[in-house]
Amino acid sequence: MRLHLVSFCFVISLLSITMNAYSKKGERYYYQIKIYHIKTAEQEERVNKFLQNAYLPALHRAGIPNIGVFKPVEKDSELLVYVFIPFTSWKQLEGIDKKLEADNQYLIDGKDYLDAPYNNVPYRRIESILLKAFEEAPMPLVPQLTAPKAERVYELRSYEGPTEKYYRNKVEMFNKGDEVGLFKRLNFNAVFYSEVISGSHMPNLMYMTTFNSKDDREKHWSAFGNDPYWKTLSAKPEYQHNVSSVTITFLHPADYSDF
Repeated sequence: MRLHLVSFCFVISLLSITMNAYSKKGERYYYQIKIYHIKTAEQEERVNKFLQNAYLPALHRAGIPNIGVFKPVEKDSELLVYVFIPFTSWKQLEGIDKKLEADNQYLIDGKDYLDAPYNNVPYRRIESILLKAFEEAPMPLVPQLTAPKAERVYELRSYEGPTEKYYRNKVEMFNKGDEVGLFKRLNFNAVFYSEVISGSHMPNLMYMTTFNSKDDREKHWSAFGNDPYWKTLSAKPEYQHNVSSVTITFLHPADYSDF
């Protein structure tokens, strides 16, 4: 009886290990894109100091090694700062605020920003987008670029679908249709591909590709448009009319950005 019990426990233990390994194999990252909407140059400076001296170092201490900070190439009346944060799991994303609140160094380094009075705020508002990585691109990648940061171009694309069904079809086109593989083959140096799970534009997917320069970007997209595989894939009847709106934002990385 004892032998049978030991054997049973061993089988359960082995099954647990196997299931955990399977679960980890299928895990995908979650991402947050925070967009600071800023009115003045003084606010921009305060946000930059906070991000560089307090926020990014605290996230690093919390086990998040690579955070991207970007600013639009095209200047507008409203100043914007994009912050890309990758999380290994939903649990890590959900617990990050408590972790930061318990980080005394973060509270000290970010005091000017964190304790700002209501009549002297560092931004107009913060927009937040939550995303989940694609199956065929389950984690972010640091782009292998050779140009100085000031010359690099990061292209953030947002594809809205006319309905949820068409949106899912476009996601399938990236995964099962291997549009992700085509981008890889053509060396688009993508940071991430993802489904938007919460945002102001839904249903929606977003991804970011990177280039050494604007000219480099044009050459890559020309190669993409002329690629035989893309011509075949985009002509398939099952992948028609799955994008209703495309928003393209060109960004430069901040000097202190990890990307």
